[in-house]
Amino acid sequence: MALPYQWQVRIERWKNAVSGLFGGGNEPPRPKMCPSCGSLVGINTTRCHQCGTSLTFSMAALTKRISGYFGDTEAPVTTVLLIMNVLMFGVSWVAASSNGGGGGLSILWSLGGASQYRLGSSYGPAIFGHDEYYRLITAMFLHGGLLHIGFNMMGLMQFGPALEELYGSARYLFLYVFTGAFGFLFSSFMGNLSLGASGALLGLIGAMLAVTSKRGGSYMKEMRARLITSVVILFALGFGGMGLGAGMDNSAHFAGLASGFGLGKLFADRQPMNAREHQVANVLGWLSALAVVGSFVLMIMHYHDPLPVR
Repeated sequence: MALPYQWQVRIERWKNAVSGLFGGGNEPPRPKMCPSCGSLVGINTTRCHQCGTSLTFSMAALTKRISGYFGDTEAPVTTVLLIMNVLMFGVSWVAASSNGGGGGLSILWSLGGASQYRLGSSYGPAIFGHDEYYRLITAMFLHGGLLHIGFNMMGLMQFGPALEELYGSARYLFLYVFTGAFGFLFSSFMGNLSLGASGALLGLIGAMLAVTSKRGGSYMKEMRARLITSVVILFALGFGGMGLGAGMDNSAHFAGLASGFGLGKLFADRQPMNAREHQVANVLGWLSALAVVGSFVLMIMHYHDPLPVR
């Protein structure tokens, strides 16, 4: 049976990449296009003459390369975030299984607190008492069960691509990481043990609310009303579900929403246009990426630390 066209394109790109590693590429060099502003640049050019973006080592170049491996997707960062969340859910399940948990129907809603704590869930005493601030970031890639990650990833795929297209991949990554971390900072200050991507997702919704508040028209008004309705329902479920074991973290939700709204007001509702804006966006993107990588490195280093006594 023939492969779908998208997979044919992906496989062809992978073959070209592998052949290039072993000196198999014989195609003549061609002019390149700047991944940030789209300007045509020379064959041997390393920096765009129009916007100043590095063509070999920049957030724009990285996301362009990533999007090529996933079939020219317009939302490479959203795709990577989705993959990271799914991978960490697999790691969480393996860790829980090794401790005798995660079996049967429990995988739907509970993978065990001990393994999730070791993998970096957000917990105030560990963050403020032992300076384990990496938990503010690692926690947003952990989920309590299949239902938890399922709803969150549906939200990510619903809101993420539109905002990544609006802001550009670099600023979008900063928005996601900052609002998620800020949500857990406030949540841990309130004394919660928490995890999940919903704080960052509320950050995306907050940014969308900010965008709709800066634009007129019936479409923006209708979208704003729908977003507000969804937020109200979510918070109502959070307050009502605490006694039912749902465990929604309204503290992280509120802080993520507020910080996302603030960034949405601050950011221009478009991708970077000039060299200065590209430079600022790339700095924000790289800082966010390095913070994520560094947080996972610290999580691995602290994985075998003694569990807290509650």
